[in-house]
Amino acid sequence: MEISNIKNPNFLKKLDKQELEDLCEEIRTFIIDNVSETGGHLASNLGAVELTVALHYVFNSPYDKFIFDVGHQSYTHKILTGRASEFGTLRQLGGISGYQKRCESEHDPFEAGHTSTSIAAALGFAYARDLNKEKYDCLAIIGDGSLTGGLAFEALNNIENLKSKVIIILNDNEMSISRNVGGLSKFLKGIRMSSSYDLAKKSYKEILSLTKIGTKIYNTSSKAKDEFKKKINSNIFTNLDIDYLGPIDGHNIDELIKAFGKARDSKNSILVHVITKKGKGYLPAEENSSTWHGVGHFDKVNGTLPKSNKPSISEIVSNTVHEFMEKDEDIVTITPAMIGGSKLEKIFADFPNRSIDTGITESFATTLACAISLNNKKVFLPIYSSFLQRAYDNINHDIARMNAHVVIGIDRAGIVGEDGDTHHGIFDISFLNSIPNLVIAMGKDNEEIRNLLYTGFYKQDRPFCIRYERASMEFSKTPFREIKVGTWEYLQKIEDCKNTIVSYGTDVTKIYEEFKDKNVNIVNARYIKPIDKNILKELIATNQKIYVYETNIKTNGLGTNILEYFNYKEAPNKVKLTGIDNSYVKHGNVELLKKQIKLDIDFIKDDIIEYFNLEK
Repeated sequence: MEISNIKNPNFLKKLDKQELEDLCEEIRTFIIDNVSETGGHLASNLGAVELTVALHYVFNSPYDKFIFDVGHQSYTHKILTGRASEFGTLRQLGGISGYQKRCESEHDPFEAGHTSTSIAAALGFAYARDLNKEKYDCLAIIGDGSLTGGLAFEALNNIENLKSKVIIILNDNEMSISRNVGGLSKFLKGIRMSSSYDLAKKSYKEILSLTKIGTKIYNTSSKAKDEFKKKINSNIFTNLDIDYLGPIDGHNIDELIKAFGKARDSKNSILVHVITKKGKGYLPAEENSSTWHGVGHFDKVNGTLPKSNKPSISEIVSNTVHEFMEKDEDIVTITPAMIGGSKLEKIFADFPNRSIDTGITESFATTLACAISLNNKKVFLPIYSSFLQRAYDNINHDIARMNAHVVIGIDRAGIVGEDGDTHHGIFDISFLNSIPNLVIAMGKDNEEIRNLLYTGFYKQDRPFCIRYERASMEFSKTPFREIKVGTWEYLQKIEDCKNTIVSYGTDVTKIYEEFKDKNVNIVNARYIKPIDKNILKELIATNQKIYVYETNIKTNGLGTNILEYFNYKEAPNKVKLTGIDNSYVKHGNVELLKKQIKLDIDFIKDDIIEYFNLEK
């Protein structure tokens, strides 16, 4: 079959077992071929091929609703629903998304980029279905890593309450991005290894079959068998009045089709426990699924990923915290399932007693960090900017309100690229800016990042947020010095100049490279909150014309802070703000996205020249 010619999944029902298995191998090859060129989520999609094919064989999308948790493992679903011909554009500007997208296809009823939402969404669809007196099935396809999220438990708890049937497919591969942790992981492992129900069922039949009356009881007492099954196979799901079926071999088409058929015919909500292997069919991904979870362009023949000559900023931050932890036994590092993503491997290896992976639990991790810090510890809590949104209440209600000494590493701050609108770290300044007691900082280079971390840990004792983007830069172990909270610096100060650019992070470095030795002052606003009122007073006193360059949401950003202060001082200064308007940014290459929204350095350079009336 030519994969690119698939229009919809209806053809699957005409295929026999061997043809379905052949199709799965063709899809797996197709995914490897395409992701090696475009980048994307590889290991998770390779593990879900047979599972997705079997689901589409048994159910009828778009009539039945397929809701993939996160959605990053929906590539086979996209292929079977007519988008294979567009896979060359996967995650590219103007191309198809790496996640489910309602605007792409009627087969995508819901979309997400964060974990643990699928069961709640499926339950919402099911409840609306019942109100409308319709009959379709609602499926939540969720990984065992996502099941650790609190929202998933809240949804499970409400299934019995709402009385609407949902089908939950638990794709259990013992992984999220990293290996799963915690009690739920151990519970699922116990189920995987246990054959108690199958053995008990066999014994039950053998014992009753010894007599005629026993045979009659076995054949007619379905209720007794159900009660027996519940007692033998009681678990967290059945205790919540959700039927349980499994574990099922997630790469056996026959078993999957039978199990999904039973789930479809069940009158009650049911969870089908499917065991899969992350990275299935591509040896490098099977052997190291964490590394191959999300990848860029790679050599599919040799199984090698391109390497940067420079470390990521995440590595620079992690290496610096590691230096502190070597000498300071009062530092604890906490991560919500992002050991690899935030480059914490060495910290966890060298300081296992002071390193905690909480699983996918941003809210819990944040409140845990607060409580630990209140007991005379300093906590490092790195979380992706996009995921930090999920802990907003905990930052506000717990950390900030109690003024706890937690250093929050806001990883992947700014526009992150191909993962798109669910992952861009463009909102954190805006939603943190109004919270009392918080410091928000962002360094322009290796030395400043290290010094901001040093300041956050050792020269102040309040909540300290340091932002850093998804980028690489030179690393060196520079000596530490304090950067007093709320202080900015001039990177360039021209005598009698009336034009000033204000920016921060690597953006201010780019500005400096473009405008050094030109008639413009350049201010590095490394503290976004609190702002440097001394420099602002100087800008007011000299009546500077000001240009604020930011690549985050404009509302409630640094520029807003400056305008608010100027308004309070009734300053006459003319100020121009840049930033992202009140809108979501799509997926694509970072520089192309910045160009599209007119925040790339070339556009900004021309805009500054025009604004200040400078010579080109």
